[in-house]
Amino acid sequence: MTRMVVSLFALLLSIVLLNGGNAFLMTLLGIRLSIESVAPDTIGMVLVCYSIGFVLGTLFVQKVVSRVGHIRAFAVFATIAAVASLLYPMAINMVFWAILRVVSGFSMAGVLVVIESWFSARATNANRSTLFAVYQVVYLLAAVGGQLLINVGNPADYVPFSLAAILLVLALVPLALTRMEAPEIAPSPRLSVVKLARESFTGVAGALITGILIGSFYALGPVYATLIGLGVSQTANFMACAILAAMLLAWPIGILCDRFDRRRIMFWISVLAAIAALVVSMLGSHQLLALTLAVAVFTGLSASIYPVAVAITNDRMESSRIVAASATLLLSYGIGSVIGPVVLSKLIQLLGPEGLFYGYAAALIVLAAATSYRITHTEDIAVEDQEHFVPAMPETSMVLAEMDPRNAEFTDSPEVAADTAHGEPDEGSIAKDGLQDAPAR
Repeated sequence: MTRMVVSLFALLLSIVLLNGGNAFLMTLLGIRLSIESVAPDTIGMVLVCYSIGFVLGTLFVQKVVSRVGHIRAFAVFATIAAVASLLYPMAINMVFWAILRVVSGFSMAGVLVVIESWFSARATNANRSTLFAVYQVVYLLAAVGGQLLINVGNPADYVPFSLAAILLVLALVPLALTRMEAPEIAPSPRLSVVKLARESFTGVAGALITGILIGSFYALGPVYATLIGLGVSQTANFMACAILAAMLLAWPIGILCDRFDRRRIMFWISVLAAIAALVVSMLGSHQLLALTLAVAVFTGLSASIYPVAVAITNDRMESSRIVAASATLLLSYGIGSVIGPVVLSKLIQLLGPEGLFYGYAAALIVLAAATSYRITHTEDIAVEDQEHFVPAMPETSMVLAEMDPRNAEFTDSPEVAADTAHGEPDEGSIAKDGLQDAPAR
């Protein structure tokens, strides 16, 4: 397994550079708009455009990748994202920035499809659980590191935007030199949101509410921090701690989900996260340590709702439908991430910074009430009949869902199967992604 991870170093490095640069840029934009004294509701309307672009990208970029090839598609999408980063400081115009956010979201969906396709192609039934976990840990740690880059340069200057562009462009280098063969992308199976909700209402509701919570926090968290008087460095630490908590709480909650009924776990997560949100609303910058801890508890619990929702849904799905259900839950999360920044930025405008967490508490109370209703009106699944809990991350493309260890339909890719059959190291073959083959050695 160590050899497998080492052989995928190029992919992991590209993930670090891409997500680090993208997470850095998302926080930077929120801070910069606050510095420019843009109204919170306008900030929400601008920043939500990233989620719109990302959702559109997950639906359509696979056709682009299939047509032009993985390496070319990756180069195009990463370059467009980098150019967009350079364009922000050239004109502080909200319509212009909104367009750039749509373009950035679409482009990031494109690069994730390429990277996750390569990951899926290199996975086998023996190692995909480990690769699935490694990908998510690296992705989230890169997001944490991206927050800390806010300390580099003045957000009111062009330098931080240039740094974000540099990271996005550098992500091209490892994959441009890769020797792994570009995999084929099969069309993702579809299952309508309405149809899935009839079978697992709690799962769909959990994914939707998580999108509202986490999607808006990435966009509006820096705005909230700036409005309550936190400095740039404090805002960076504030966001980094929140994202780190989202990763760390996945493990203990996973243990609980394997030992108790998952809908009851979701109910209590919702209640506790709502309490944490209300605590945050009562704190301020003069209680920075308590504020940071309360926000970390809130984001850690809120982020865990999505993997619990996936687990609840998969417990009610045949193995052949798990990938389709996961794709629909990702879409539900995306819809929530579009709704959240628009509605919650209005609350900030009306009620002040604490309005953000009042809105979070209200959304969580609604989820707790809906979950409680389903617990009392529908039959439970016995704990021993539940699938093993697997942490799932919503900020991905539909391709990664195929690697989920619960997907019994997963099969090794032909090139990996051939490597295994011949006992060769899993190094991949010469890229045939529309590029000239390298000479034999």
